Amino acid sequence: MNKHYDAMLTLAIPVSLEEDVLDFLLLHPQWASGFSIIEAQGMGQGASLLSTMEKVQGRCRRKLVFIVGSENTLPLLLQALKEEIRNSDVAYWITPVSAFGRLQ
Repeated sequence: MNKHYDAMLTLAIPVSLEEDVLDFLLLHPQWASGFSIIEAQGMGQGASLLSTMEKVQGRCRRKLVFIVGSENTLPLLLQALKEEIRNSDVAYWITPVSAFGRLQ
């Protein structure tokens, strides 16, 4: 594996933005050569409870998008994404990755 992976960008996005975010990532393989997405639920003061069910349950449906990359290029991806999708309901964090590989 030739690429250097030392960081992971996690995006917590509203379900309504899933296709827009995934399309954006697919258009930028230089920053996101691959990614994973899973179902999640958001709770707490930052949660935007839109539907009646979310208000009753006290949590909102979200998607988590995981992008492993370089600590030098993930901020570039994040900046471009911020310019393309301006939405304060998208949360993100970047964490270190101590190892990445495939079982071969």
